[in-house]
Amino acid sequence: MRVGFGYDVHPWTDGRPLILGGVRIPHEKGLAGHSDADALLHAVIDALLGAAALGDIGQHFPDNSPMYANFSSLLFLKEVAGLLQRHGYRPVNIDATLVLERPKIAPYVEEMRKNIADGLQLDINAVSVKATTSEKMGFIGKEEGMAAFAVALVESLS
Repeated sequence: MRVGFGYDVHPWTDGRPLILGGVRIPHEKGLAGHSDADALLHAVIDALLGAAALGDIGQHFPDNSPMYANFSSLLFLKEVAGLLQRHGYRPVNIDATLVLERPKIAPYVEEMRKNIADGLQLDINAVSVKATTSEKMGFIGKEEGMAAFAVALVESLS
């Protein structure tokens, strides 16, 4: 068994949809980024890669590559699942936390969990997604951006 930790942060921007965990969430702003800027999936991906000592999301999907412009992070997640398998690992469980003042995430959590579980071929009960605020403190509290944290457990296939 190996554990990995992931963190991602993105600023808010106008003119983009808000996508978290592969779910489009109604909000007046989206997240700035090269791909779809899905901070939740980016944190999950980094946790998985870290657990297997396979680098980070930027090494595998560089933000200066035109190929990944507006790319769906659900596809990144599936690619990472395959990469883990090729290196002799499989995901066991994911625990992730979103940190943002708004919008409320609770109505979308089950769909996020399902997307992550499907992308990693896990039972949905092996995926936890939750959200909290920063109590109006810092860049998150000032609604300049949001952050996501994730922990992944992987096991060796051998």
